[in-house]
Amino acid sequence: QVQLVESGGGSVQAGGSLTLACAPSGSDFRIVAAGWYRRPAPGRLREFVAGVTRDAVINYDESVKGRFTISKDDAKNTIFLQMDSLKPEDTGVYYCNAELRPLSGGRWPTAWGQGTQVTVSS
Repeated sequence: QVQLVESGGGSVQAGGSLTLACAPSGSDFRIVAAGWYRRPAPGRLREFVAGVTRDAVINYDESVKGRFTISKDDAKNTIFLQMDSLKPEDTGVYYCNAELRPLSGGRWPTAWGQGTQVTVSS
């Protein structure tokens, strides 16, 4: 079963930047559409942060507009989330979600990453 592998989380001070990356664990699947979500704290619901559709339409939650940038690098088959001007309220576990196209044909699965912690201190 295909998995998504995330990287780039960490701890920064308010106003700092981080870049998250997400890619399939193998080379047999291509990312078609993807999104980033975050869970602010244990027990709270996972919330949408940013996404890119099959048609390359990009959407952001209002709380991150102008500060975060999602991008899809087809050559690297990777999704990035550039996070600038970070705020303490951006703290949480960030997850990527992607719709994948198998190179061998067949069903297009959807997968989630394992999550990466982002901590922003004031």
